Amino acid sequence: MPLNRRKFLKKSAVTGAGVAIAGAAAAPAAQAAEAKGPGKPVKQPKRYALTVLGTTDLHGHVFNWDYFKNAEYTDKAGNAQGLARISTLVNRIRAEKGRENVLLLDAGDTIQGTPLTYYYAKVDPITAKGGPVHPMAQAMNAIGYDAAALGNHEFNYGIETLRKFESQLRFPLLGANAVDAKTLRPAFQPYAIRTFCVKGAPPVKVAVLGLTNPGIAIWDKAYVQGKLAFPGLEEQAAKWVPKLKAMGADVVIVSAHSGSSGTSSYGDQLPYVENSAALVAQQVPDIDAVLVGHAHVEIPELKVTNAKTGRTVVLSEPLAYAERLSVFDIELVFDKGRWTVESVASKVLNSNTVADDPKITKLLSDEHAKVVEYVNQVVGSATETLTTVEARYKDAPIIDLITKVQEDVVKAALAGTSYASLPVISQASPFSRTSEIPAGAVTIRDLSSLYVYDNTLVAKLLTGAQVKAYLEYSAEYFVQTAAGAVVDVEKLTNANNRPDYNYDYVSGLSYDIDIAQAAGSRIRNLTYNGAPLDDAQQFVFAVNNYRANGGGAFPHVASAPELWSESTEIRTRIAEWVTAKGVLDPKDFASVDWKLTRDGTPVF
Repeated sequence: MPLNRRKFLKKSAVTGAGVAIAGAAAAPAAQAAEAKGPGKPVKQPKRYALTVLGTTDLHGHVFNWDYFKNAEYTDKAGNAQGLARISTLVNRIRAEKGRENVLLLDAGDTIQGTPLTYYYAKVDPITAKGGPVHPMAQAMNAIGYDAAALGNHEFNYGIETLRKFESQLRFPLLGANAVDAKTLRPAFQPYAIRTFCVKGAPPVKVAVLGLTNPGIAIWDKAYVQGKLAFPGLEEQAAKWVPKLKAMGADVVIVSAHSGSSGTSSYGDQLPYVENSAALVAQQVPDIDAVLVGHAHVEIPELKVTNAKTGRTVVLSEPLAYAERLSVFDIELVFDKGRWTVESVASKVLNSNTVADDPKITKLLSDEHAKVVEYVNQVVGSATETLTTVEARYKDAPIIDLITKVQEDVVKAALAGTSYASLPVISQASPFSRTSEIPAGAVTIRDLSSLYVYDNTLVAKLLTGAQVKAYLEYSAEYFVQTAAGAVVDVEKLTNANNRPDYNYDYVSGLSYDIDIAQAAGSRIRNLTYNGAPLDDAQQFVFAVNNYRANGGGAFPHVASAPELWSESTEIRTRIAEWVTAKGVLDPKDFASVDWKLTRDGTPVF
């Protein structure tokens, strides 16, 4: 049954307690062994083998299905996706090791990311009276997860949706560094403890500490400001791990929705590191293993040396969307009256090696069918095919559709206000490299594939000088390329590993990006209404909430005055705009605002 949150918070306020999860029968691996020496038999110490399994960044993937393409998911690497595949892997390992010797964890970002999760947050919301049980809760409960960490995307639909999801889980949702903004006490369960029984020896106590991402304070500011705070992972781990050891934990596992790189996308806007999983392992003693999340990279095994003890801590991050399952094999020995971790090793398993678990397929077939029907609704027709294939390096009409919709929504919202006379410019990113709106019938899934995030719209006030700085920062996305060099479009972008979603178009202006120049001096011929941009000119900037709150660390925008914001997703606004028009014709929204040049000569 779900935990009673009030009882838990009352208890945690006094003791800082988590929840103990009872273990099961004795482990075959822990039986005592005897070796006969020259004289008396020498009793060997008892041993125990614990297996910890981990997923992360599931983002609503239950089945190996691409809702945007209305087909089985495929990619060049042959990956498969979905919890139904993970369930098969988990069943196999439990059969091999004994279910009573296996712990199953997740490191967050569960309830956002696919039309499936959007549908049960917005179309048929779990928060409605008598509403449905979230498909991710159903799947994870059926598979038998033991605990999961909070991800930042858990907050995308607001705290009410998150709390409802939490109440539907049969396992704890952990976040030691998600605290009440006023009391600084845990707002979610910080940890869970599970006891594993061992025949002829004391039980093994395994503590799982959940840590989430400090960036929530920026990315979902509208929902959490004044309510929740998110201190750094390192400081909170340093606070909680000694408590867990004092409570008798023989093994300490951290499930962290935080990458291992030590970097932050939000610059110095927060005093806490975004991707600090390796720093936690390095700085905080007595951690045995870390399940890493958030970064969407595959790390079979990363060994980090703790600076204070010299012990090795093993980290693993499975690929997102249930494409991989991390497996930690932890060997313990009972000696001198206590259990000690002797070794930890990790690897990842590929979910493409197995078939879907029919139990999960059957459980959620109805929910899946509802969402497929929803996304295939026709909302208009397109006069020609629009695609994002070249959108990273050429001004593509399909991205202009986003900026045009945002401009129109903001203009309508500010009509009749003192800001109505200011020009509106708009920002958008080439999120997907494969999105396509085909000529002919246009469906919700076509439009959803264009805008894959659940971002909402904000209007900010910027000056011309700030806009230019914003564009210069955005242009750092391109690799510096000399005028005479051969242009390889596969190597032209993502300089310093900047992702596509942190490169922005800005509509309503005209400018060149000279990629022969060094970063910081690439924006040329920047004009508004045919004249050089005036540094003092004021603009209303239509921008998504991720960027408005500081995501990507673009200059000026986070601190700029906010004129208006809303909670309706930009994706929904695009669908409404297309529905109202009936016909999607580039002449209604496309404009060539920018181009790449080298020493003034166009690249394309």
